[in-house]
Amino acid sequence: MPDFATYPSLAGKSVVVTGGASGIGAEIVRAFAAQGSRVGFVDLDADRAAALAAELTAAGASVAFEACDLRDVDATRVALGALGARNGAPAVLVNNAARDDRHGWEGVTPDYFDERIATNLRHMFFAIQAVAPGMIAAGGGSIVNMGSNSWWEAGGGMPAYTTAKAAVHGMTRSFARDLGPHGIRVNTVVPGWIMTERQKELWVTEAAIEKHRDRQCLKQLIEPVYVARMVLFLASDDAAMCTANNYMVEAGSI
Repeated sequence: MPDFATYPSLAGKSVVVTGGASGIGAEIVRAFAAQGSRVGFVDLDADRAAALAAELTAAGASVAFEACDLRDVDATRVALGALGARNGAPAVLVNNAARDDRHGWEGVTPDYFDERIATNLRHMFFAIQAVAPGMIAAGGGSIVNMGSNSWWEAGGGMPAYTTAKAAVHGMTRSFARDLGPHGIRVNTVVPGWIMTERQKELWVTEAAIEKHRDRQCLKQLIEPVYVARMVLFLASDDAAMCTANNYMVEAGSI
């Protein structure tokens, strides 16, 4: 593992991560905790979230969680408010939560489409709406939205998901324009095929891996830690002039 950077500007900062109990989200929570940030995260999986928070707290980190179904906007507002009351108004928001469930276009119903949008896009908008006033009052902040390279690659097999993820990029740029005068930076991190446990359990096969390696300029498989490192950079003061942009962590597969 590389000797990663420490960002002094993240020490003591209040950070909120959505979908922080597993996968990329858990790696992001661990990364901020290691920087000395006060980390709050939300997740639907209360058992896994409690285990992660307990592990990191026992190691001396400041980590708290709220169980929340992000498809419920009112519940999301309550959860974010509770974390803000505990850790202070967030200086950093990482909109990470999503589910890339596979589905064919033929069977998508209006209800399923709406649920996919709620799962993969809508909560990001309302999380920003919830935390932005505190950032404005503080004179600035950083918001990182999680995109996906699936639509950049013209990937098939999950059109409602890729539709939502494509919309994330437009949302990022619009919020960057609206919130920029308040010193708030808004960016999108674009992961490639990241080797989370979920991906390994559901979709990773030897044939699929070899096909994807052929697309990548770098041939190593991409671990979640590399996405987390990009998020840390964008949250830190080192990225003070970075906003309204996409930051790829996909080993050159597009």
